Amino acid sequence: MNDPVARFDGSFSEPGTTATPWAETRQVLESAQLGWLTTVRADGRPHVTPLVAVWLDDALHFCTGPGEQKARNLQAHPEVALAIGASSWSDGLDVVVEGTARRVTDRALLERLAAAWATKWNGDWQYRVTDAGFGGEGGEAWVFAVAPAKVLAFGKGPYSQTGYRP
Repeated sequence: MNDPVARFDGSFSEPGTTATPWAETRQVLESAQLGWLTTVRADGRPHVTPLVAVWLDDALHFCTGPGEQKARNLQAHPEVALAIGASSWSDGLDVVVEGTARRVTDRALLERLAAAWATKWNGDWQYRVTDAGFGGEGGEAWVFAVAPAKVLAFGKGPYSQTGYRP
């Protein structure tokens, strides 16, 4: 999403507002400490869980243990939405990324991602790259990439809505 097509939605925006610049939306994705991942269970019920994610190479990346509910859900339904933002009503920018989660197994990319996780959280998230993804204190973790099919940015104070497509 180097230069996505932006579509401003005035019907959900305050008068006088304009589309949120992609650079501002991308900054939220790059700097967010926590996001909420929505997956769908095999029986169709939604599953929402908080997690840490890294924006790298125009995709959001997250990891999960192979036995966790997220991993089981992704095997049946790889389509996801990941929401990032502030819990404030009147300021900030909330961003939702929609796309298909795909396993990351390329060691060179996994090495870069492990370094990004360690850097972003001041060393709190340390991963060792393995053939399956990451290894660490919590055990094995599969790594997924979500290349955005659609991104929504919701400005708060003033209120605005901007959609982006690759």
